[in-house]
Amino acid sequence: MNRLTFLKKSSLISTLPFISSSHSLLNFKDYKIGLQLFSVRDAMEKDPINTLRSLREMGYQDFESYGFDADRKKYYGFSPKEFKTILNDLGLTTSSGHYAINSLMESSDYELFKYLDSCINASLALGDKYIAYPMLNNKYHSYDGYKLLVKKLNQMGEKVEKSGLNLAYHNFGYDFNLYNGKMGLEWIIEETNPDWVKLQVDFYWVMRASKIMPKDLINLAQGRFKLWHIKDMDPITKDYTELGYGSIDYTKILPDSNLSGLEYYYLEQGGNYALNSMDSAKKSIDFFKKNIQKLI
Repeated sequence: MNRLTFLKKSSLISTLPFISSSHSLLNFKDYKIGLQLFSVRDAMEKDPINTLRSLREMGYQDFESYGFDADRKKYYGFSPKEFKTILNDLGLTTSSGHYAINSLMESSDYELFKYLDSCINASLALGDKYIAYPMLNNKYHSYDGYKLLVKKLNQMGEKVEKSGLNLAYHNFGYDFNLYNGKMGLEWIIEETNPDWVKLQVDFYWVMRASKIMPKDLINLAQGRFKLWHIKDMDPITKDYTELGYGSIDYTKILPDSNLSGLEYYYLEQGGNYALNSMDSAKKSIDFFKKNIQKLI
């Protein structure tokens, strides 16, 4: 599908009726300000409790975890129960986590479900709602790769949904390339069960790919983009940067949270810090509260 045909298609879809869920009726004051903890992974490794305490003082309330150790069943060196207690004591929450389920694309169903069970049990202990598929490994960036991906997402999504949780797929730039005439993300949207597989939109990668605008993307699967990653792009290097210091103007590109079906959002910066990760987290939330939060 060429870009013109694709945009015509997304425009048509945008005219379809949409029934909002109860989550979609929230306004920005009802959303907790979230952070993907990958943004401060160095600080979390050194001193997780004081890092969380400092993030709370900045204004962060909710987190998406990263780096779960499935063998030891630990988050940042703590059991799920211990980590939940720490969060409770600080008045904080987690709502989602990125897990290494992408490393099991060619594993047996037994191996896949055994690993997934550990992720589900840990997520339930934290009180999370989402398990996120973090990224598609390079070897699967092909038509055959996406055929395998949608099969695995349906398998995992069905199991996760039966546990009372939700599975969400996180996009990168390659998801907007064409594979046998369709974008990778189109294959996921069209070939996975919407009850089993939700979507996590990363606006940085949408804008860096420059294949479709966020509002048009949301129109491809209204109500299904439950999670957002909000981060900025350095205008020169195209690397990550602090919110407000890059080239992404969220006042112009941010989609309607109702149409998206948004439930949780997380600020994120994976690297390229001006000073250090915690200073960048502070700069980003300060800019977010002043300029972006009111738009959600």
